[in-house]
Amino acid sequence: MNERRGTDVLDDQQTEIREESEVGNNGAVRFLLYTLSSPGLEAMIQRMISLRRIAMITGLVCLLVLFGCSGNPRTLEVTSQKSDIPKITVVLNSLGIGFPGPFTVNDNPYLSDIEAKTGLRVEVIIPPSHRYEDRVGVMMMSNHTPDLISIADANWVSFYARKQMLTPLDQLIARYAPNLKERIPPEIWEQLSFNGQVYALPTLNEGIGLEMLYIRKDWLDRFGLKSPSTLAEMVDVMHAFSSLDADGDGIQDTYGTSFIEDLGRSSPWFGAFGVQLGQWMEKDGQLVYSNVQPEMKEALAFLRTMVQEGLIDPLFPIQTQQGMERQVIEGKLGLFTGTWYDTRGVLEKSKALDPRAEWLPIPFPKGPRGSGTFALPPVRSYQVIPASSTHAVEVLKLLNYIVGDGRDSLKLGFEGDVWSWKNGERVTDMKRHNQDHYRGLYANLADIPDEAYTRSRLNSLGQEYHLYDNLRFASLNAYPSSFRSLPTPAMTKYSSLLLNKNDMLIDIVLGIRPLDDFETYVSEWMDEGGREMTKEANDWYHLRRNQPGYEQQLQSVSGQKSGG
Repeated sequence: MNERRGTDVLDDQQTEIREESEVGNNGAVRFLLYTLSSPGLEAMIQRMISLRRIAMITGLVCLLVLFGCSGNPRTLEVTSQKSDIPKITVVLNSLGIGFPGPFTVNDNPYLSDIEAKTGLRVEVIIPPSHRYEDRVGVMMMSNHTPDLISIADANWVSFYARKQMLTPLDQLIARYAPNLKERIPPEIWEQLSFNGQVYALPTLNEGIGLEMLYIRKDWLDRFGLKSPSTLAEMVDVMHAFSSLDADGDGIQDTYGTSFIEDLGRSSPWFGAFGVQLGQWMEKDGQLVYSNVQPEMKEALAFLRTMVQEGLIDPLFPIQTQQGMERQVIEGKLGLFTGTWYDTRGVLEKSKALDPRAEWLPIPFPKGPRGSGTFALPPVRSYQVIPASSTHAVEVLKLLNYIVGDGRDSLKLGFEGDVWSWKNGERVTDMKRHNQDHYRGLYANLADIPDEAYTRSRLNSLGQEYHLYDNLRFASLNAYPSSFRSLPTPAMTKYSSLLLNKNDMLIDIVLGIRPLDDFETYVSEWMDEGGREMTKEANDWYHLRRNQPGYEQQLQSVSGQKSGG
């Protein structure tokens, strides 16, 4: 059910990047992997004691080598001058983004521009993407914590905030980051806070919607069918796509639709039943978890029938995002759930391979309880400063620059090189834009979009792709979670464990388990942490509802559905 992956919520600077890849850091230490469980932390601490002893000896040897080889007084002078410039160490996830030669993460024009404009030295460390949260967790337990960590996992932030291992930022933001303070929407601050203190700064999504539904219009025309809008019409169309040789190759090798692993790219079908996987919803004045609601069983029963009738590729549980895109490009699917930016990627590739392929965005299917998709959380990633850092002021100055004077160059590229003004509109050189994708790594440290800026940026990438219109449509039809705070202690403790239970839901859809095993899933979910999570979610909810301004904040959150 992990539809909210980091690779799926990137802004359009990164639309070509679909899969996380491990990008090494030259000369970086390979960190040991531990989970964030208490036994893991205890083992980690013991291990770090030994590592610190080794590090002390290694550091002494390096120091001796350094002085033994530094016979040039001019070298010592330059080193002394550089040491006078404040230096901050930033840890971030590569998200699969590489650097075109000869540039590296610490040697490229965009980082040089940041350093020149801020007067800071910035060292970036990129651990391997696999188990990124665990790796930076080890850093937090080391003797050499970085000054800034970019992290997408709200549970990680909540865990270390409760441990008082992160710097509280309230007073520092007001003094050193006025651009951030001004631009962060009021309703977001609670999602950055613990016990009334702000412990993180956000990068926000450009809209709360991600997904669109696309259909092969040329296949509809071939069978004389109209574009479907209800669940029943969707089923009829998919029957034609899967059984009537839609691609005309004489082989029955096409499907109505498909999903990806963990039931990813399935949210429109659940939305027709009024639920979304992994989301909290309000019901009769209480917060409840969608996965364990009776409506979820109805949705699973519907998907189970579609699998039995051959409308869905039954291999979806082992399908990757790239794999499903390949099915789309090769003409094996007549209908699929993609993203609002797929018009600039997957659909173009489909058309290039088969000029007859004509893809049409269509409304989400209307079912017995409405229609729609899951909403992205407003916060795409969190920027935190470890409590041990002595450079909190410099970090805030860096983020304040990125969200302010540095926004154009980092979000759009250098003016006159990557983009320029033409008849009052921004126009992007797509070749240069693609070459400089890596600048998004720095922009993502402090990205607070607004609607007018988003429209201008997306339109500059080619108005024929309808990116801004797609984003608005996706956001208008996405419904946010009713829990909007940092995860509670029980959520941090149990969420990942309970996520593994979702395999039972997939087995029900595939017909491996009987439908009535849904009650077993619900019972186990509640007994193994879900009941405690639900109590804490409602404690927050009822406290929040009684605070002044709650209704206005709800309206503000709903306003994000405009896509801005």
